[in-house]
Amino acid sequence: MKRSEINSYIDKALDIFTKNNCCLPTWAADSPGVWGKRGSEYSEIAACGLGWDITDFGKGRFLDEGLTLFTMRNGNPADSENGKTYCEKLMLGYPGQITPIHFHWNKMEDIINRGGGALVIRLWMADSADGLSDQPLTVKIDSVETRVEAGEEVRLVPGQSICFTPYLYHTFWAEGEPCIIGEVSKVNDDSNDNRFYDALGRYPKIEEDAPAKYLLCNEYNLMV
Repeated sequence: MKRSEINSYIDKALDIFTKNNCCLPTWAADSPGVWGKRGSEYSEIAACGLGWDITDFGKGRFLDEGLTLFTMRNGNPADSENGKTYCEKLMLGYPGQITPIHFHWNKMEDIINRGGGALVIRLWMADSADGLSDQPLTVKIDSVETRVEAGEEVRLVPGQSICFTPYLYHTFWAEGEPCIIGEVSKVNDDSNDNRFYDALGRYPKIEEDAPAKYLLCNEYNLMV
């Protein structure tokens, strides 16, 4: 992705979140220059991977396969004995923009439609070889047990949520208009706990065609 695209999509996300009264931490819009003047009191933000995450999953087609995420709170996967045991994110999906099929080995998460369009989700359990099982499954939607056929689509309207357990393959996209997606989960570890059905990159390769307006969650070492 081009840096100018990342800047633009964060600007757009900030606008959509603000218009929908989804308030982010006070440091969410801070520039690299501001970050560079900060001290060790901000160390949890870097250690726990908080902040912006704009990904095209290494495919270079963000509006076809991509996602905008902002991690507001998280534990530190490298120090699981000390610290938070939970994570919270806000995400933004655009109509037709697919998050590729994946599961988590360890993380359980609730995914919530926080407003906007419908959130369409397709589900499979993993089989013994980490492929897509053809067996039906049971998930909890708003804490209600719901039977779903393998590969079936589930639609969540604003306010609804679904619980993803480990080894539950899922892919999702917005329908109708951009969808604000909440996540409440166990500690998030994007470096080790994503199993994509097709081999993908988790973070984009960035072409520096413009100065960065914001730092991404894996860029705090670039503070200037």
